[in-house]
This record gives sequence, C-alpha cells and structure tokens, in this order.
Amino acid sequence: QVQLVESGGGLVQAGASLRLSCAASGRTFSGEYMGWFRQTPGKERDFVARITWNGGSLHYADSVKGRFIISKDNTKNTMYLQMNSLKPDDTAVYYCAASSKHWLSTRTVDYDLWGQGTQVIVSS
Repeated sequence: QVQLVESGGGLVQAGASLRLSCAASGRTFSGEYMGWFRQTPGKERDFVARITWNGGSLHYADSVKGRFIISKDNTKNTMYLQMNSLKPDDTAVYYCAASSKHWLSTRTVDYDLWGQGTQVIVSS
C-alpha cells in the first residue's frame, strides 16, 4: 500500500505562518503531480495549489496566490505547503493528494490518492 500523511496543522493568529507537510510512504506511487485542497463543513473540497513531480509547474488558487508556496523534496518523498499571512478565511481541513493523470488538473476527481487531512484554524 501507499499512503499520504499530512502534518503541521494547528491553531494560529491571523498574520502568522504555518508549514504543512505531506509525506508519502509505502510502495512507490507513480503520480504525475500532487496538490493541496481544503474543505470546511458543508462545503465542497476546494483546490489550493498543485505541483508537478519535478517541480517544473506550479499553480495556485487566486485566494492564496502570493501568500502560499507549494514545494516538494523528492529525496524525502514529501510535499510542503508554506502558508504565510494567514487569514481566518484560511481555516479549513487541508488535504494533500496525488494524481496519475497525464494532464494537469485542479479537480478532486482527477486525484487518485488522498491523505487524512490536517486541521488549520486561524483566529482573528
């Protein structure tokens, strides 16, 4: 089996920073790219950012562009989401995911493997 495990969530004040990590374990996953999504109760899971396997292509949701940075360390098989200037609207459960599709996507249906999620709460 292969698993994605998120970590790094927590409770912070507005304006603070957090770095989320997503570590892949188990058998090798032949994913083409990975991404971060977030979800609040009663809402659909929304795209946050994605990155290709070699880091050559990055894409961000408009709501986080300029504040969040997605990166990967393939030697550690880990993806990161550096979140800066956090706002209360960033409060959500954050999920990492991997896609085996051969085209870039921001849709949840195009991602094959998901982590368990990590809670981020930003207080005002």
